[in-house]
Amino acid sequence: MNEKQRLESQQVQAQDSTDKKSGKDYSKYFEAVYMPPSLKEAKKRGKEEVAYHNDFGIPEELLGMGKGRKFYIRTYGCQMNEHDTEVLAGIFMQLGFEPTDSKETADVILLNTCAIRENAEDKVFGELGHLKPLKKERPDLLIGVCGCMSQEESVVNRILQKHHFVDMIFGTHNIHRLPQILNEAYLSKEMVVEVWSKEGDVIENLPRVRKGNIKGWVNIMYGCDKFCTYCIVPYTRGKERSRRPEEIIQEVRHLAAQGYQEITLLGQNVNAYGKDFPDMEYGLGHLMDELRKIDIPRIRFTTSHPRDFDDYLIEVLAKGGNLLDHIHLPVQSGSSEVLKLMARKYSREHYLELVRKIKEAMPNASLTTDIIVGFPNETEEQFEETLSLYREVEFDSAYTFIYSPREGTPAAKMEDNIPMEVKKERLQRLNSVVNEISAKKLKEYEGKIVEVLVEGESKNNPEVLAGYTSKSKLVNFRAPKSAIGKIVKVKVVKAKTWTLDGEMVEETVEVK
Repeated sequence: MNEKQRLESQQVQAQDSTDKKSGKDYSKYFEAVYMPPSLKEAKKRGKEEVAYHNDFGIPEELLGMGKGRKFYIRTYGCQMNEHDTEVLAGIFMQLGFEPTDSKETADVILLNTCAIRENAEDKVFGELGHLKPLKKERPDLLIGVCGCMSQEESVVNRILQKHHFVDMIFGTHNIHRLPQILNEAYLSKEMVVEVWSKEGDVIENLPRVRKGNIKGWVNIMYGCDKFCTYCIVPYTRGKERSRRPEEIIQEVRHLAAQGYQEITLLGQNVNAYGKDFPDMEYGLGHLMDELRKIDIPRIRFTTSHPRDFDDYLIEVLAKGGNLLDHIHLPVQSGSSEVLKLMARKYSREHYLELVRKIKEAMPNASLTTDIIVGFPNETEEQFEETLSLYREVEFDSAYTFIYSPREGTPAAKMEDNIPMEVKKERLQRLNSVVNEISAKKLKEYEGKIVEVLVEGESKNNPEVLAGYTSKSKLVNFRAPKSAIGKIVKVKVVKAKTWTLDGEMVEETVEVK
């Protein structure tokens, strides 16, 4: 749904949603402001042209809304959610709100949610339970749920039925309407629900409040059209739509001028970047080739889909410079049969051929991945194929998960005959291999000098600094606080399973 469709939909009577528990009739209210999510609508992918809006602005009558008020945002999930939170914070501050780290002092609390796995939803509903007494103490407090969970019908229905104290629910596509949603919540005595299920717009010029000035995220595209059978993201994030390259290049140049040391390009499937442009042949490889000329030390991207990872992108990445050769390349399973059930649209052989091409072009490239174990009806032999693929590729590390059914996805309807104890045992075996190879890879760093982007103090010891290498290896070492925000050379003295300990050998690295 775009802005025009939203206005049209407001003229259509919404479904009757009566609060059965209280017997109160909300239908009249819902006719005006209730816009529920629909997975059926979310799956529809039209070929309508993506609309660009460069005219974002706060309506004049709402500019003073936040005066004397504070906001608190709790973020769950991926970097995309973190990026959305930066935008939400930017809008709040343009409205006059001030940020706070305390829920107790906040006038508005937003939970920016993730829908990838069931336990992510459990955390959010647990947090809502903790917020209920706070709302009772302070009735004027506004509580909102936004992000990916808000795009799910079942989640919105659960909130409507069991969490009446929530004031706002809005989705991933209409973050830019936060001023209007807040205004509606302040004026209304009932819950404000606005979730767009179909999306074809790109909103530029949104304000952002970034965390620090060392590492920055730049969204290059939105949505996903892959529809893997286990994944809710294409429903919650909408169809694939790319930002124009000139907008991205300008944003990266601006961040470089501000002194940022590392940029991560974000997208649900960054390798599909540009495929929706109707007027030119332009992909991620072309974008990276232009960004490598900008004076910023490090540029990386996430997340990749193996099917869309083309030869030209490999050719450009092989040029090196500020383009990092650490690639996150989710495989999900080492079995072609399971990959087919997952609708990943590539085979084990295709994946291994892609890895071969990457390593041939970039011999020192490091690969990380995502793997799901216990997908419906996965056999022992198929799981063994995953173990053998992991050993063959020798990933530096992996995010590993037990399959979590998401309501509304095709996989949730599949018969699952694998006992949970078997799934847990497989995950344990996989993690043993992951840990073994990770330790082996890190051991190779001992005695070597690496360049580390220093992010700050170690979480465990304020006297120790911590930062990441270009291959995303966490290094802890002692150094003066003046090194924070700089790239320094560190000699690795000890390798652990997941981190490295080192000694700084010189203060800074000059980046050419």
